[in-house]
Amino acid sequence: MIYYKTNDNWFGDLGHLARSWTMVRIMRSVLGIGVYAAIVCVPAVYFGLGGYIKMNTSIFSLLGVILSIFLVFRTNSAYDRWWEARKQWGALVNNTRNFAIYVQSMFPREDKEVRRFFAKHISNFCLSLVEHLRGGVKLDKLIYLHDEERAEYETKGHIPNHIALQLFERLAEAHRNAEINEGDYINIKAQHQSLLDILGACERIKKTPIPFSYAVYLKIFITAYGLLLPFALVNMFHLSAIPISMFIFFALLGVELLGEEIEDPFGLDCNDLPTGDIAHTIKSNVFEILESRTAAAVERELYEKVF
Repeated sequence: MIYYKTNDNWFGDLGHLARSWTMVRIMRSVLGIGVYAAIVCVPAVYFGLGGYIKMNTSIFSLLGVILSIFLVFRTNSAYDRWWEARKQWGALVNNTRNFAIYVQSMFPREDKEVRRFFAKHISNFCLSLVEHLRGGVKLDKLIYLHDEERAEYETKGHIPNHIALQLFERLAEAHRNAEINEGDYINIKAQHQSLLDILGACERIKKTPIPFSYAVYLKIFITAYGLLLPFALVNMFHLSAIPISMFIFFALLGVELLGEEIEDPFGLDCNDLPTGDIAHTIKSNVFEILESRTAAAVERELYEKVF
């Protein structure tokens, strides 16, 4: 995700465009339509072929209105998905903090092992969720895995779900052993359930893109509009129809591709959510609550024990 400060530097913000792969795709397509427009306009102007082209520009004005309505719906749908994903990850931050605070408050003060267990597994739930919503969980991204755990995770097709199961099994065991009372168990169970609710909501966003027929229809509409536009403009604007066609196509295609980019907010595109950073923030917060130190400090201690 590109970080910037709103209303800080107009031209500085424009400089971020070069870092966006979507903008590179847009500019390549715009240059392509410019070459195409030149092939149409240059012969029409210099060889007098414009008289054979009879197209009314008012039709393109009407089509432009219709196309803009489709693009508004497309962009709003994509942004709704992006914003819903951001709200889910914001809820994940809050609920994991609450979960950690409940564990810290409910379990006996001297039980450091249970705090280490929950800090590790809550963190790994979030870290695995990041990769689960991309190309699949990479075990190297998780923290403090023993060889037995790694072998166990390699047999699982849904690692975040399995980690959630491990968390709940530890809560149920603590309830059976009277480590926590009935009221505490009910309260902390709600925090655990919220993790699965967020997991399901993110999977719903990931696996339910905009209907394929709608997306294809819009692409065909924009392509046809861009290809016919130079024919409509050449008699009125002559060679100026080339940059005008490029600019109009830039506006239409840009809106479509930007919507396409944020439609899946969990990837690694420039405008996708920084889910990896959020997961590491959760890890730091949880370890500070449960261990009174950062995850990095715990990692250094484990390293020193090994070596």
